[in-house]
Amino acid sequence: MTTLADAISTPKPQPTPDPQGPVHVGSAIVKPIEVISAALNALILTLLFSGVVARYVFSSPVSWIDEVASIAFLWVAMLGSVLAVDRSEHLRLNLFVEMLPGRLQGFVKTFALLVMASFLVFLLQPSADYVKAEWMIRTPDLNLPNGFRVSAIGIGMALMLALVLRHVWASARKLDMLLAAGLIALIGSACWLASPTLQTLGNLNIPIFLVGFVAVCLVCGVPIAFCFGIGTLCFLAFSTTIPLEVVINRMDEGMSNLVLVSVPVFVLLGCVLDATGMGKAIIDFLASLVGHVKAGMSYVLLGSLFIVSGISGSKVSDMATVAPALFPEMKRRGHKPREMIALLATGAAMADTVPPSIVLIVLGSVAGVSIAGLFNSGVVVAMVLLVALAALARWKARHEQVDGVKRAPFITIRRTFIIAGPALLLPFLIRGAVGGGVATATEVSTLAVIYAMVTGFFLYGGFSLRKLYDMLVETAALTGAVLIILGCALSMAWVIAQSGVAQQLATFMTTLPGGWIGFMAVTMVVFLILGCLLEGLPAILLLAPLMFPIAKQLGINDVHYAMVVVTAMNIGLMMPPIGVGFYVACRIGDVSPDEAMVAIWPYIVALIVGLLVIAYVPTISTMVL
Repeated sequence: MTTLADAISTPKPQPTPDPQGPVHVGSAIVKPIEVISAALNALILTLLFSGVVARYVFSSPVSWIDEVASIAFLWVAMLGSVLAVDRSEHLRLNLFVEMLPGRLQGFVKTFALLVMASFLVFLLQPSADYVKAEWMIRTPDLNLPNGFRVSAIGIGMALMLALVLRHVWASARKLDMLLAAGLIALIGSACWLASPTLQTLGNLNIPIFLVGFVAVCLVCGVPIAFCFGIGTLCFLAFSTTIPLEVVINRMDEGMSNLVLVSVPVFVLLGCVLDATGMGKAIIDFLASLVGHVKAGMSYVLLGSLFIVSGISGSKVSDMATVAPALFPEMKRRGHKPREMIALLATGAAMADTVPPSIVLIVLGSVAGVSIAGLFNSGVVVAMVLLVALAALARWKARHEQVDGVKRAPFITIRRTFIIAGPALLLPFLIRGAVGGGVATATEVSTLAVIYAMVTGFFLYGGFSLRKLYDMLVETAALTGAVLIILGCALSMAWVIAQSGVAQQLATFMTTLPGGWIGFMAVTMVVFLILGCLLEGLPAILLLAPLMFPIAKQLGINDVHYAMVVVTAMNIGLMMPPIGVGFYVACRIGDVSPDEAMVAIWPYIVALIVGLLVIAYVPTISTMVL
């Protein structure tokens, strides 16, 4: 498992030190955090599975399990954020920084790290105050001080600060450090001196801090979570009298939803899938079934992404599983590498609505939409996009030579089906259990991991205890990188909502010509653009609290609107020249982005046609509700 940011940072010789490179420092701090994070993830999985057994087998639910899992989850999220700092796995936009000459690039990266440090420094005291306030509150089942749970936020920030400063000290030029620190101090002093004037500007501070500061930080390569955080922090500190403790409160609120506990469990499921080779078994079966027809390997690639996505929940994991297994055979049959990359990237975008999609889980939590409804609708929506891509692939393969390719004998199909059978059952288990209301997303994620571990161990070669430990640590790091974005984005969304801009936006959007049709058109354009710039999750977290109430006011079904938002965002993610996912696919397939950029556009157009159908035929999204 890897993050999008990590996947696109192609190693290349640099004349200057790279302050944001994957330099592991502070191992005396990191190693214990890895052990604790792995133990907490194992505890969460054990508790959730025990809760499912107690509820469904013995009809005796244990109420304190959810409470302990919630406490452990917040600690995993914050400690995982610390690990993500050490591994340089926090999601950031590197595109513009990589264009700079080496000397200036080193300064900008040092500046980005010190911006992160500034954000963390100024929230240490509010974090401590928040812990003191929460210490008086007791948890309902175990009567523990709630301050023990929320102290994870302050401790996590302190540890992140220590690692960020250690990164800077170990890898940045001292002159760059002094210049970057001086620039930050200068900007902060200017804002502080201007604060009396800024407080009179009202909502004009939103474009200054929540747009301007965030955009500058984003371009400078500051991790997206910290872009949102520093914009919110500066807005509150310099243009209002609201205490900074509200940022910690909003982060706690956003990261503590019990529904989100399924995120690390599904991330672990993706790791198990990779480790056991279950995805490879599925690919082999599909290849034996349709690999002999024209565009057959394209069908296999798309079908594999569709099915595997229903197990891993991660686009990067999907592409990394499918590409190495299929690309050699596709090349042998005459497929051009650029066409393969185009199909891989757009196929991954197509499959992101297939459950268990982490984006759907987080969106359901933030926007208050039924996750079961999202899961059911997501399969149908993905099928529409699958048909669009498959039709284009078939047209492109009209001259493909398959004379030398023989249909797989029935015995081969039967053998590969038997091998892939247990793996093929898993996505249906996930979709059926959640969609049928048998289990929640959290419960079914736990059952899926246990099922994958057992079948993987006995039928697919298994994995060692060391590998299991590594997977638990990877799960914590990726979970932390995702949830810190969630916490900071919801803090920013709260500030925007409190300013009244959301109500003004709602009024404006409801007066657009064309009613809901015009609103849908604006939605698609906005999320296509934001999908390019921010990657999907931050874009959704930032705008979902603003856009969903407007959609509801216009009579648009929540699930239908969610499908349009997620699909548009995924297409934007793969759109060159900015879409981060496009560069991920290029790196996985070892193809130059310049070469693949020309080939991907027909597939992007096919996805946009599918998006228009999904947007303006609501029945597609709602027929299964």
